[in-house]
Amino acid sequence: MSELLPGVTGVLVLADGTVLQGVGCGAVGAAVGEVCFNTAMTGYQEILTDPSYMAQIVSFTFPHVGNVGVNTEDVEQVTGDSATAARGAIFRDAPTPPANWRAEGDLGAWMARRGVIGLSGVDTRALTRRIREQGMPHAVIAHDPEGRFDLPALRRQAVEWAGIVGLDLAKDATCRQAFTWEEGLYDWPAGYARPAQDRYHVVVVDFGVKRNILRALASCGARITVVPASTSAEDILARRPDGVLLSNGPGDPAATGLYAVPEIRKLVEAGIPLFGICLGHQMLALALGARTEKMEQGHHGANHPVKDLTTGKVEIVSMNHGFTVSRESLPKGVEETHVSLFDGTNAGIALTGRPVFSVQHHPEASPGPTDSLYLFERFAGLMDAARA
Repeated sequence: MSELLPGVTGVLVLADGTVLQGVGCGAVGAAVGEVCFNTAMTGYQEILTDPSYMAQIVSFTFPHVGNVGVNTEDVEQVTGDSATAARGAIFRDAPTPPANWRAEGDLGAWMARRGVIGLSGVDTRALTRRIREQGMPHAVIAHDPEGRFDLPALRRQAVEWAGIVGLDLAKDATCRQAFTWEEGLYDWPAGYARPAQDRYHVVVVDFGVKRNILRALASCGARITVVPASTSAEDILARRPDGVLLSNGPGDPAATGLYAVPEIRKLVEAGIPLFGICLGHQMLALALGARTEKMEQGHHGANHPVKDLTTGKVEIVSMNHGFTVSRESLPKGVEETHVSLFDGTNAGIALTGRPVFSVQHHPEASPGPTDSLYLFERFAGLMDAARA
C-alpha cells in the first residue's frame, strides 16, 4: 500500500508491507520495535514507563485513553526515558483531555516531551487479532504533522530490524551505580511514605526495575539497596543482605543471562533467600537448569488469571513478558508453583529445600489488581526463617 488518505499524520508500517494509517500524536519522528497489545483498562502511564517494554510499541485494546492525564508520581522507571521503555503507543481514539484531581498534564504533551511516538484512529481490534494469529510483528511507527512519509524506507527499517531475540536490553535499562530506596506504597491521601521500620536489608538486582516493586518491598519493612545488573554475587553478598530480589526487565533472558546467570547460581549456592520477578524469574529458571522460549504474542495486561498451585487459589495479575520458561525443561528439584490459566504456560517456580522462588507476573500491581502482593510477605517470611 503506497497511497495515504487525506489528513493522515501517523502510520504504522509492518515488516510485511502492511500500512495502518491514522492521526499522529506525541513525539514527531519514527521508531522501530516489536508491536504487542495490552489489555489493561487503566495505568497507561505506568505501562509506557515500564522498562520491560523497551524496544516495543504498545497497542492499547481499551479504546479510551488519556482521561486521567499524567503526573510525576505514576512514572515506573527509576531512570531513563523512552529509549529504555516503550518506544510508541497505538490508540483507537485520540487521547482525551485529563479529568482527574491527580493530573499534572495531558498524555499527548507528555508523550511528546518523553519522545514517545503515538498513533490514533487505528482499528486496534483488527491489529490485536492479527497479533494473536500471526505473532508480534516488527514495525515502524511514525508521526509527521505534514503527513510526509517514505513508506518503502520505513518498511525496510522494519524488515532490517533484528528483533528482541538475542538482545541484552537490561544493560541499558539498569542503573549505573548502586543507590538506596526508602519510599513505600501509596497511602491515600498522604501519598507515598517511608515505612516506619527496617526489618530487613534487601539487595535488588536492577534489570529494569519498576518503582512500585521497590515500594511494595519497602512496605514489608525492607531497607533496599539497588545495584546494577552486572553486579557480581561477591559484591552483593559483601553487603550482607537478608535477601536478594531479581527484578523485572526487558530483552531476551538468555542474552542477559550470559553474565547474570553465573552470579545467580552463586547466590543460590550461598543459601540466601532469593525472589525473582518476570525477567528475574526467567533468569533464575535458567540458573537452575531450565530453558526459556520466545512467545508468539506474549502476555501483556492487568487481567491475567494465574493459579497458585501451592494454595489452590486463583489470582488476577499483571503480566508483561514476551518470553516464557519452558515447563517441560524444569529439572528435578524445581517445583512449578504458578501457572497461567490463559494458555497453561509457567508462571512461577520454587527450588525444593531452598528459600528460592520466582514468578512470571508483576505482583506490585502497577497497573493492575493487588491479588499478588502476598508474594512480598512470602519473601519476608523466608528472610525471617533464614534468621531463625
